[in-house]
Parts: sequence; C-alpha cells; structure tokens
Amino acid sequence: MLDFEPRSGGITHVIDKGLGPRGWEDVLETSGLYIDVVKLGWGTAYVTPNLKRKLEVLREKPVVIGGTFFEVVYAKGKLDEYKSWLRELGLTHVEISDGTVDIPRDRKLELITDFARDFTVLSEVGSKDSSVEYSADEWKRWLREELDAGAWKVITEAREGGTAGIFDSSGGMRTELIAEIAEAVDPANVIFEAPTKSAQAWFVKTLGPEVNLGNIPPEEVIPVETLRRGLRGDTLKEVLLASK
Repeated sequence: MLDFEPRSGGITHVIDKGLGPRGWEDVLETSGLYIDVVKLGWGTAYVTPNLKRKLEVLREKPVVIGGTFFEVVYAKGKLDEYKSWLRELGLTHVEISDGTVDIPRDRKLELITDFARDFTVLSEVGSKDSSVEYSADEWKRWLREELDAGAWKVITEAREGGTAGIFDSSGGMRTELIAEIAEAVDPANVIFEAPTKSAQAWFVKTLGPEVNLGNIPPEEVIPVETLRRGLRGDTLKEVLLASK
C-alpha cells in the first residue's frame, strides 16, 4: 500500500439536516476519523423525536445546535432555559449567531462571554440575507472581537447553499474578502463555511490543507479529506506534489 503523509490539523465541521441514528452509525464507521464537529442545522434538533438516541450515537463528537435556534431562543427571552436544555442533553458546545435576528453588537459580545463560562462557544459572523454585504473592515473587527469575548472559533457565514456572507447571492465566492480575513485573523481560529466542492477546493488550494471548513454534508466528509490530502484532481498539484 502506498504511504501518504496524514495531515496534522484542520477542522471539518459537518452539518446535519436530520440524519437518523442508524445513518450516523454508517457515517461514523466510514468517516468518523475525519469529523471534528457536528452541527444540528438551524432548529432541526428541536423537532427531532429521537434526539437523545441520536446524540448517544454521536457521543464521541462535539455536537452543536445551529445558531438560528439560538437566535429564536434569544428573541423569545429563553436563554436560561436554553442553557438548562443543553446541559440536559449533555452538550458542551454552543453556537451564537445573529444572521437573522438583530442582536445589538455589545449584547452579542456579552452573550459570548456569558456562555463561554459554561460552554465552548462557536460564534458566527455574517448575515443570512444575501442582499447584505458587510465591509472587510467590519468582518475583521467583528471576528476579532468575538474571539476576544471568548469564542473558541469564529464561523464565517455562507449558508448551507453558499449564497450569503462570504458568498454572493449567485453563489460566487467573495475571494478578496476572504483573503483579507485570513490576513487579519489567524485562519486556525476561523471556520470557513464551504458547502460546495468548488469552495472546498479553493480554500484548500489558497489557505492550505489544514484550513477549517464548515457546513460539510456528511456524505462529503471523505471527498473533503481527499481534497485535503491532494488525492483528488482539484488539489493534487497544490497539495500532494507541492514539495516535489
């Protein structure tokens, strides 16, 4: 068997849209080695009847409920109840976002600091509204502020379809913006949402195989790993043959 050097880092953050426990057993059997965080997308966890069984299957992985549900909880004034529910479920990670519900900037930073006392916080920057485009200076400042407030990682919004945030409404990547972000904020602290193969390949080629990638569908975990290792035509020259 040929011996290829394994990568030493790079988070693969996977989005779950409602996969069942048996489905996750199959995914973990084939791809579990390459999955670092599982996000139960938006509010899917709340309407999943067998949620505890599913979490039992995922017990060895950090699981986080989507930031949109956090925004619902915030809007309803149920933050304390949310903390209690997360503890009841045995979850140690939480996502804090303001992509749909307007949360005053200072309040969001307070919430990150507050939740970081009890949970590992992933905070998300960017609007889910494809017509909203923040400046590079705003992105950089907000990402740094949220890390300083206590976030473990900051996530750049793209939506599960790649049509907002660091993408434009037609699905094109805002590459100049991403380059500025990566220059101003250590990419090791950023999870770049990259739901499409073209975006995944671009990030690996541009920022290297250890780039943190988010919103990866479960069935795409193995393909993403091959991109990281240069075992796919899209990144073979840049990764596998880079030192040749």
